[in-house]
Amino acid sequence: MKDARSALRARLNQPGLIVAPGVFDMVSLRLADTFGFDALYMTGYGTVASHMGLPDAGLATYSDMVGRVTAMAGMARAPLIADADTGYGGLLNMRHTVRGYEAAGAAAIQLEDQEFPKKCGHTPGRRVIPMEDMVRKIRVAADARESKDFLIIARTDARTSLGLDEALRRAEAYAQAGADILFVESPESEEEMRRIGQTFDVPLVANMVERGRTPVLTQAELESIGYKIAIFPVTALLASVQAMTAVYQQFKQHGSSAGGQTPLYDFGQLTQLMGFEDVWAFEKRYAETD
Repeated sequence: MKDARSALRARLNQPGLIVAPGVFDMVSLRLADTFGFDALYMTGYGTVASHMGLPDAGLATYSDMVGRVTAMAGMARAPLIADADTGYGGLLNMRHTVRGYEAAGAAAIQLEDQEFPKKCGHTPGRRVIPMEDMVRKIRVAADARESKDFLIIARTDARTSLGLDEALRRAEAYAQAGADILFVESPESEEEMRRIGQTFDVPLVANMVERGRTPVLTQAELESIGYKIAIFPVTALLASVQAMTAVYQQFKQHGSSAGGQTPLYDFGQLTQLMGFEDVWAFEKRYAETD
């Protein structure tokens, strides 16, 4: 836990883009963690969808999400960046959320300035609280953490409703309030992304959502613009749902997987990924004998 946090902070000071793929359940977490990424991103959209079967629209509570953080951070070797929406309430809630996510093992917490109930990024109708209110929240978050290695990501959703200038003004205020990393959500062109990169000296997050409001750029393009972290919150989830759709259509049309064309992960490799070899070794060591 402590090593993961210090590793992420150290990585921020090294050259190159940090690619943080989205993980949304324990299978995706286990799989992504085998690739040696510098960080993993616990997506709110995907986690709420997989854990509760509901939209990411402020329906998940602190208790729902901190349990997911505990499970994911406890299993991952890579540092976990965890979405915490608006902090689940006012200033006291914010303190409770930061302490809870830190204790759960996250390496970084993402907090946003939307009104409650929040809405998923890249969707219409997002409204933000007054900047001064979010500044107070960030100050509380910075004071609440036990370790400075537990990083605070401040996200502003102001671009969509109030324009880029207001989003930049807010991001600067959040950095001054104690945020370690800034996340200006939903820029709508590469030019806007470049302006964001030119404005700040602190690490920046790029949210790469396929068919979202922001263009999906290459690693080299993001680095040249000035971004430090690229999150891909729903790419793996979209791919999974597409593959499952094909499989379920095969069942419906043909009543069997025989003849199906969807590429399947090897069952033996999945068994290994999920840790069955440890179970078998345990059973062999402690097998009951007559």
